[in-house]
Amino acid sequence: MTANPPDATRPVAPQETDATLHFTGPATFGRVPRLDQVDTADIAVVGVPFDAGVSYRPGARFGANAVREASRQLRPYNPAMDVYPFHYAQVADAGDITANPHNIDKAVESIEAGADALLSTGAQLMTLGGDHTIALPLLRSVARRHGPVALLHFDAHLDTWDSHFGAQYTHGTPFRRAAEEGLLDTSALSHVGTRGSLYSKEDLDEDTKLGFGIVTAADVMRRGVDEVVQQLKERIGKRPLYISVDIDVLDPAHAPGTGTPEAGGLTSRELLEIVRGLADCYLVSADLVEVAPAYDHAEITSVAASHTAYELITLMSRQIAFFRWVEENKPS
Repeated sequence: MTANPPDATRPVAPQETDATLHFTGPATFGRVPRLDQVDTADIAVVGVPFDAGVSYRPGARFGANAVREASRQLRPYNPAMDVYPFHYAQVADAGDITANPHNIDKAVESIEAGADALLSTGAQLMTLGGDHTIALPLLRSVARRHGPVALLHFDAHLDTWDSHFGAQYTHGTPFRRAAEEGLLDTSALSHVGTRGSLYSKEDLDEDTKLGFGIVTAADVMRRGVDEVVQQLKERIGKRPLYISVDIDVLDPAHAPGTGTPEAGGLTSRELLEIVRGLADCYLVSADLVEVAPAYDHAEITSVAASHTAYELITLMSRQIAFFRWVEENKPS
């Protein structure tokens, strides 16, 4: 695949000239057009400003806009992937899904409805959280469209606990609920970057019963990115894939602005390289959550998050362009 799309009709992309001032104008993700400025979108970037499901430090409700602000510096050409992601597919910023900050059950319902509305247009989602509670309603919507999906979960934590203070919907429980509801392909589930203390060894046993494999942060350090990527790709295969990134998968040195930091995490370089290594996978949607800018310094966390979302959009853009090319070149 060439760096530029082969046809003359290109999506509406950010305007880039030598006179472009990235720090001016509306803060859409990567300065892409708003959803109401295009006829249709292949990839919708949508925020979910919700953090009522956190168990430690709040503040992720402000994460989506912090990531948008940090994304101003992103440019149209991705040299690591040799792709113009905003030219290969129409990327648009869909604004935010309003979620009730006082009632988690109602919030989950409205997030699911908002995701359903966007997916029904044929768009794929790049969702900016918000806390990790939002992954459950997003997975419900994606599974409704694709069936049970493979899940690649980047996080310091398992997020497969049964409940917290009796609550079934929290940022520590989304993937337990998703597995129980049949939203996940249990032969293709992986955590990456887990570390830190647990309540009990049984947490790991319960996680294994749900079908998850674990690549710890120490595994990435010892084995290296290439070996880890190969293992993940073998587990995922050609299944529809959903990627969920909790920014606390990064070490606090790389992401201090998050609610539940754990020492010993991935570097931002390791995370970006693992994502890039998944270029051959069938990524159908993704989320990036738990950016809490109140604890950030010099936008370290939101910059890392915006670059991660950019790489995820690049993966989706590449595959959209490929499928479109295949469809257009079918023998008549």
